Amino acid sequence: MTKREWENLKKTAKKLRKKKIIHINATQKGGGVAEILKSLVPLERSMGIDSSWYCISADSDFYHIAKKLFNGAQGADVFISEEQKQHYLDFNEKFANELKKIKADLIIIHDPHPLAISEFYYDNPLILRIHPDLSAPNKNIMKFLLRYMNKYQASIFSLPQYAPEEMKKKANSKKIYISPPCIDPLTKKNEIIDCKKYKAILAKIGVNYEKPLIAQVSRFDMFKNPIGVVKAFYMAKEEIPDLQLVLSGIIEAKDDPTAYEILEDVKEYAKASEDIVMFHNLNQLKKLRLSQSTLIKVVQNCANPILQLSIREGFGLTVTEAMWRGKVVIGGDVGGIKLQIQDGENGFLVNSPEEAAQKIVEIIKDPDLAKKIGANARKTVKKNFLITKLLADHLEIYSRNL
Repeated sequence: MTKREWENLKKTAKKLRKKKIIHINATQKGGGVAEILKSLVPLERSMGIDSSWYCISADSDFYHIAKKLFNGAQGADVFISEEQKQHYLDFNEKFANELKKIKADLIIIHDPHPLAISEFYYDNPLILRIHPDLSAPNKNIMKFLLRYMNKYQASIFSLPQYAPEEMKKKANSKKIYISPPCIDPLTKKNEIIDCKKYKAILAKIGVNYEKPLIAQVSRFDMFKNPIGVVKAFYMAKEEIPDLQLVLSGIIEAKDDPTAYEILEDVKEYAKASEDIVMFHNLNQLKKLRLSQSTLIKVVQNCANPILQLSIREGFGLTVTEAMWRGKVVIGGDVGGIKLQIQDGENGFLVNSPEEAAQKIVEIIKDPDLAKKIGANARKTVKKNFLITKLLADHLEIYSRNL
């Protein structure tokens, strides 16, 4: 952040001093939204703003329905019955009633789970923060969600193409904002370490430090394409026989009930190789006496390249994290990954496991190329995707809506 940007940030924060801002999302743990809010809310408070963060609580049926809505918003072929819609709305009405008990100047609603609060809450301005890629949604799901999305005073999307055309037509264009997510480089998880000092931890998780390692750190989700990662691994391993793969997607987010179904499919596909290590359960880490942040830190620092072969991706904070570490990221040519990676300059964009396998082999066999691209990747994050940029974006949006 330049001196001028810092001065502008302070001026905006001064206008918002003591204003009560509330963030609401689906879960306190797991996923990019929780990761962002863990840093964003304290930063807002450090600027003199009375910011708070609340998570919703509902039954398992609600989370299954909301996950369908989330996937449908990204284009999945899902169906929501009238009964399921009503169940979703009933819980959102409960959320709204609880919200009425809290004094606030401005409320930020994150993603589809609590999205329909706008149907039942009118006390204070509501801003919708949508993280997934809505550029090619399931039309029936989007038709349902738009009823409630259009009731917000303002909406924030990661990329311009994510804002539905219906919203652009009905809403004042000034009320649709574009602000990509960012990472906090000062968290323990994003610490840059010397891998040589972590040989023991690598051995503990089943990885040989002396052999090449690739990884994908991401939820077990249909859109994250973990099976595509395993396919790419098998193909690359034909040329690099001692190649190892870590898939880390700890299932702790209660808003992702389908993760176990995807996990079983991946396990079945990955069982042919002993060089694939999978982390999906916190109990695995407890047995190893490892925290999740330590696992991710070690894996992302010691693997190269890092994969994120998503077929849909709202942004991809794991891409940003790996780029910040100076790693080569091989990512799906979609959504927010394309915003971060310029193909061949600071990473690679691919459209198939075959293309990914070719790039894996190329990077492992050419350390100088890996070093060059990794350095460019880190510069990209430093310039565009650090948490202070997100803070400045949010404060500006708050000030325009109060």
